[in-house]
Amino acid sequence: MLQLTPHHKIFIAVQPIDFRKGIDSIAALCRQQFQLDPASGHLFIFRNRNAHAIKILTYDQQGYWLCLKRLSQGRFHYWPKKNQAVLSLSASQLQILLGNGDPNAPLIPHPQSTELGSDR
Repeated sequence: MLQLTPHHKIFIAVQPIDFRKGIDSIAALCRQQFQLDPASGHLFIFRNRNAHAIKILTYDQQGYWLCLKRLSQGRFHYWPKKNQAVLSLSASQLQILLGNGDPNAPLIPHPQSTELGSDR
């Protein structure tokens, strides 16, 4: 089970990677291309070329975790298009991204939601 704390940073790679890469190759990308330590405990997020899957690499002081989310239908709609190689996300933005949403979109309350304590 992965746990996020306020001390964790989340980095998202802008360019897609070859998903045949495993832990060692992805860790090497973190070190060489991003100048970041993959054993830092932070999360590193990658997408494949056709946008059907995301991989997350992290280290938990005992070993590496490599998590994969592959959509059963469709593609991940949002992915940053910046000139930078890697960008930073918040934990809440990661949740939105994993739910196939745009983490930069303003939050719009659901029309049927009610405030706590209100009687209808």
